[in-house]
Amino acid sequence: MSDFIAFDTDTLSLAAAAPIAAAAPAVEIYDPPLCCPTGLCGPTVDQTLLDVSDMIGALQSEGHQVERYQAASHPRQFTGNPAILRLIREKHMAALPITVVRSQIIKVGAYPTLAEIRSYLDEAGGL
Repeated sequence: MSDFIAFDTDTLSLAAAAPIAAAAPAVEIYDPPLCCPTGLCGPTVDQTLLDVSDMIGALQSEGHQVERYQAASHPRQFTGNPAILRLIREKHMAALPITVVRSQIIKVGAYPTLAEIRSYLDEAGGL
């Protein structure tokens, strides 16, 4: 990662500025093990996963950042979040999926509806 450079107009010198931290996603989904990142591959399509994919598309089209994590491909997202790790230790795979909106766990063991996520986004101040 490169440093950002700030121009100090009073002294006409360059000073290294602190890098800007990336904002946390508005919605994070911790998925159970899936055959691929969306779970929409294979000979039959799971309607629930299709609905989740549509929900994510709708949220993204509204300007919300949405991230999906799987333990196999994003282990640090699971192990680096104490609340997620605690739920998995307590409930094992039954805890998944886990949905987080604005750093608050809103649903465990099932995917939320688009209306549920929107209600939490509205409570948290929208975009």
